[in-house]
Amino acid sequence: MAILALLAAGCARPVAVDPPAPDADAALVCAGFVAALPEELVVGARRDVEPPSRLTAAYGDPPVAIRCGVPEPGALGGTATLVTVEGIDWLAEELTRGWLMTTVGRVAGIEIIVPDEQGPAPSVAADLAPAIRAAVPAA
Repeated sequence: MAILALLAAGCARPVAVDPPAPDADAALVCAGFVAALPEELVVGARRDVEPPSRLTAAYGDPPVAIRCGVPEPGALGGTATLVTVEGIDWLAEELTRGWLMTTVGRVAGIEIIVPDEQGPAPSVAADLAPAIRAAVPAA
């Protein structure tokens, strides 16, 4: 029983996610997006973030971090390959131990960081698609 309590407490710790600094219009859109996120994604339950922000969210363990209001990715250019998941375009960039995916062509950029242990990043992007379509219009 003590082991279960310890495991539950481990997942209860807030996840450090740096909030971006979007303009006021994008911040308003992002607050709606984060509020529309479900309590659970394919990677696990929603977690508290530190510092608390209406622009960020996290799920699972190891955590998947979500930030809304990020600028257009620097790697986006003429040779960048986009991935379309559930009708939403993403720029996918491989990290040392995971993936960084950033939406393209939305009024507010959304970024997800998916550790390798959480499986393919497009699965997380697919889970986020309904909230993105509902709250973050195409640019």
